[in-house]
Amino acid sequence: MRTSLTRELVATSAIIGIAAGGLAGASVSVAAPQQAAKPAVSSRQAAILAVNNLGLDTARAKNWQSCLNAWGFNAGTEDGQLGPNSWKAAQRMLNAWGYNAGTVDGVVGSSTITALQKFLNAVGYNAGTPDGIAGPQTRSAFWNYNATGC
Repeated sequence: MRTSLTRELVATSAIIGIAAGGLAGASVSVAAPQQAAKPAVSSRQAAILAVNNLGLDTARAKNWQSCLNAWGFNAGTEDGQLGPNSWKAAQRMLNAWGYNAGTVDGVVGSSTITALQKFLNAVGYNAGTPDGIAGPQTRSAFWNYNATGC
């Protein structure tokens, strides 16, 4: 690619030089390639930093955070944004109550979703087959569960 760019620049310079009265003054300048920018955070860090309300609005997300805090799992500030602290609290709760959410890392992966589905099914909200996918049925069950506080 650089070769074709150089050829194009030389040809353009030659045309400009001829138009200006000769090739003696024609020259080529090529900018140095830029270094690839490094991302501010890795994709894994971005996943951890992301808010994932799984379809809940702010009020219902606050209800979930309030329940987690009331149950002693420390979701942090009840701000209606289910970020890593809220999901770590949920993972601790799901693990403590035998639903096996896996590693407590604040990332809403398939293990966390499967455990949440098992929990929702156990408390009477039909989240469907625990498959680790936060599909419409799981989101609806989570929405309905969080209509009021615990």
